[in-house]
Amino acid sequence: MTETQPGLRELRKRETRQKISDTATRMFIERGFDAVTIAEIAKEAQVAKMTVTNYFPRKEDLVFDMQDEFTRSLARAVRDRRVGESAAEALRRDFLERLIDQDPSIGFTGQRFGTMIAASAPLTARLREFYEDRETALAETLTEETKAAPDDPTPRIAAAQLAGTLRVLFDDIKRRNIAGDHPDAIVHEVTLASATAFAILERGLGDYALKR
Repeated sequence: MTETQPGLRELRKRETRQKISDTATRMFIERGFDAVTIAEIAKEAQVAKMTVTNYFPRKEDLVFDMQDEFTRSLARAVRDRRVGESAAEALRRDFLERLIDQDPSIGFTGQRFGTMIAASAPLTARLREFYEDRETALAETLTEETKAAPDDPTPRIAAAQLAGTLRVLFDDIKRRNIAGDHPDAIVHEVTLASATAFAILERGLGDYALKR
């Protein structure tokens, strides 16, 4: 295989992207997000400044390199739900699986990383945008899966309730991470909290988007 072949080019691009992201994250944690410039990241990663911005158009995206997985995760869980599962049941199962795995996409990012985000207004604002994008993607999927009319607000209402609940659980994990709680203790406490949260959701959405 030569370097001009697509497979190797794509591999090199992914490696470069990961190197830039890892370098930026380390520098942000050490010095704070606002104190580090794109030029400094490029120098440390040994790439051109334009290379950094080509891969990451916004500085905040250097931190949130899992943004696509995060924003699409709820919609994907609903789309892939099992026969006999409602949207709420599918999201509960998906969340508990990620909770057991201590998945970074639901907030298990470590104390220093979580503190860095909480200390930066731009990062906090960007995270809010991801929450909104995730809810929108979920609403669109619920509309498709239930064959709702375009002007039917039900999918958006359901998405707001489901995504809002998972946002509260995410924030609880993030808060406990920043406080330095042991990950296993976080799993235990959030498992209990999620049982209460999804029990509430089941009362109103137990049969919503049930896959037959």
